[in-house]
Amino acid sequence: MNIYDLIIHDQPTIQLENIFLPGQNRQAIQQLIKEHRFIHTLHQYGLPVNNKLLLYGSSGCGKTTTAKGIAGAMNKPLMILNLSNVVCPRIGETAQNIKSVFDKAAREGAVLFLDEFDQIGKARSDDDKDVGEMRRLVNTLIQLIDYYPEKSLLICATNHIEMIDAALLRRFQLRIRFEMPGTKELDNYYEQLLAPFPPHLQQIDRTYNISFAEAKDMAFTQVKSRLIAELELHATLTEV
Repeated sequence: MNIYDLIIHDQPTIQLENIFLPGQNRQAIQQLIKEHRFIHTLHQYGLPVNNKLLLYGSSGCGKTTTAKGIAGAMNKPLMILNLSNVVCPRIGETAQNIKSVFDKAAREGAVLFLDEFDQIGKARSDDDKDVGEMRRLVNTLIQLIDYYPEKSLLICATNHIEMIDAALLRRFQLRIRFEMPGTKELDNYYEQLLAPFPPHLQQIDRTYNISFAEAKDMAFTQVKSRLIAELELHATLTEV
């Protein structure tokens, strides 16, 4: 397996201000971006710059979108790797693959986004099966994170923070939780999604108690259905 074939290279166009984030989360992310903007001055004062961020919580609530928005705001290339595609039967090979990705991101000064972080960051147990290879993988990952250069940014995402090894969790200077949106947040999101369409296409049945990703799929499905119905009616009338 060529690990580089699994990396998605992205030049983000998503504006951070257009991403729905609670005030506390937005403030923490803006602080992170500003630290990198003034990295040289902070170093002159002997101050470290945060460059390890963990996004965790409900699926479909904006973790990947937020990573893209951060990379865009920092004007850095984004490297995306889904760790569920990386794990090999031979744990040693997995560790080497992960190291290659870290090295590449460090050389390029990129934002490295590791999705499904729990696939390789699972807590080490006393189970005989885990003692050797899995512990070595987690130890390798700890070392890679510890020595990841400040000029680059590491963002990891998981839906299952409870599965992550405690020693790994301590490496992240920032941990941001993503929760299911409430009614107000979803209404604002629906308004943003529907704004580009004509008023008659904006009249959809809104669903709540779902994630942003689910809301987007449901909204666009209804818009497409209405639009297609109009096109079919127009075609029928034209034929007549």
